[in-house]
Amino acid sequence: MAVRYSPPTPDQLLPVPGVTLGTVAAKIKKWQRDDLLLAVFEPGTIAAGVFTQNRFCAAPVVVCRRHLDGDARIRAIVVNAGNANAGTGDAGIAAANATCVAVASMLGCAPREVLPFSTGVIMEPLPVDKIVAALPAARAALAADHWFDAVSAIMTTDTVPKGASRRIAIDGVTVTVTGIAKGSGMIHPDMATMLSFMATDAPIADRPLAKATREIAAASFNCATVDGDTSTNDSFVIAATGKAGIPPVSDEGDPRFAAIYDALLAVATELAQAIVRDGEGATKFITISVEDGRDSDECRRVALAIAHSPLVKTAFFASDPNLGRIVCAIGNAGLGDLDPSRVCFALDDVLVVDSGGRAASYTEEDGQRVMKNDEITVRVRLGRGDASATVWTCDFSHDYVSINADYRS
Repeated sequence: MAVRYSPPTPDQLLPVPGVTLGTVAAKIKKWQRDDLLLAVFEPGTIAAGVFTQNRFCAAPVVVCRRHLDGDARIRAIVVNAGNANAGTGDAGIAAANATCVAVASMLGCAPREVLPFSTGVIMEPLPVDKIVAALPAARAALAADHWFDAVSAIMTTDTVPKGASRRIAIDGVTVTVTGIAKGSGMIHPDMATMLSFMATDAPIADRPLAKATREIAAASFNCATVDGDTSTNDSFVIAATGKAGIPPVSDEGDPRFAAIYDALLAVATELAQAIVRDGEGATKFITISVEDGRDSDECRRVALAIAHSPLVKTAFFASDPNLGRIVCAIGNAGLGDLDPSRVCFALDDVLVVDSGGRAASYTEEDGQRVMKNDEITVRVRLGRGDASATVWTCDFSHDYVSINADYRS
């Protein structure tokens, strides 16, 4: 189960005016649950997306990029679990397009106003006929309060559904943000590291929404890493229906924009951390904070070097204070002019390395005490500037190997 994460209850995921959601069992895999999500948006809804940087990106990512290029209007999102439609060539593109055409025909909109998404096994043909056949039932199930059903339908190796909501007041008017995410393995920050869909009724114009989506991905999902593998299907989309009764927010200089942005970021951060807490086989949630760097990029590089080290991650799983592994990871981060004598790091309240060597106050007992916790903070000081960066990760357990070895069975 996820590390110190309580999944939302259905009533905690707040309806967003202008959005309805329906799910159905399309039987894409041999499981007895809903595995297809249709989300429908009122006319006038705009969206922005951030997608995987994996060059072998999935067919639905290709299609979504095309549909959002130059026209931010959307009417629907369709998501299937169980099949990634990645590594499927022209046939995969045709299947994603056929899905969009079927949804558009059903809703009376243009195919480019439909965004398709897939998650699951790579290099398997998408059973598009099953998806198309199930769409009418998904439409019949549409309701504003089906966010919990929606996130449950798009799960794969997730052990818990992940969702969050916020409500804020803008000029005395209630504005709602609700988001869902799926992701547990193949998680590495190179855009958004999973599938996540967020909606708000705030009337945000397309340019500030696109800028906010990029910045929010960088500050939340791109700070989450489980295993260092960037998926072919990673996608993060924010849709704004504009149904809140306030004048449009046309640029980020609008004083109302900051409050909306903060609500969006809060939801995205909660979802990103939930993904790490539910990392495949995870038993510990680890925050890695690197400070006193020359710039945020080098701080991030050091943080990721620690987060991606299998030796570090297995030591955390074993609660083994073999902390020379962290020293090794810092040294392997590629900072050629790093002066080790200026480096310090601590685990929670325990100083481990001071000025490049073992701290005089450090004891193995203190290290093990911290390593036994299920939430741990690693704080590294590079001693060469004022910049900082934070990454969230988890440990590697026996279950991580088992889950991924058995994934296709």
